[in-house]
Amino acid sequence: MTKNFVTILTIVAVSLSSVLTGGCESGAQTGAALGGLTGAGIGAIVGHQSGRTTEGALIGGAVGAGAGYMLGNEQDKKKARAERDFLREEMNCVTVNMTNSNGSISQVMLRKQGVGYIGTRGEYYNQLPTEDQLRPVYGF
Repeated sequence: MTKNFVTILTIVAVSLSSVLTGGCESGAQTGAALGGLTGAGIGAIVGHQSGRTTEGALIGGAVGAGAGYMLGNEQDKKKARAERDFLREEMNCVTVNMTNSNGSISQVMLRKQGVGYIGTRGEYYNQLPTEDQLRPVYGF
């Protein structure tokens, strides 16, 4: 295989991957597109050595697309879990506005745990604390 052919094949693969992955909405789609292109390129190169360029490209593309899809799908799952955990944490947080002695307002973030709440300094409250309960710890 000539050096020029490999260079041209590489340029075409990079160009196609840019075009095809631009419209992908998920990691699975992007992985399948990139894996398919990479697999087809490798399959064509390997197949060229045995005189079966087309078959090599087709097999390589199919295997690459499948592997790319699986890897991208796992990334999508991991991202979805992280987003779900973030939302769950957000739902368990409460902000209480507390008026200080000078009239300013301090916001105190509390995290719900069981039936009680934990403040940012680690203190525990059996129920949602009032401003009067928070002022000694967070106010002035």
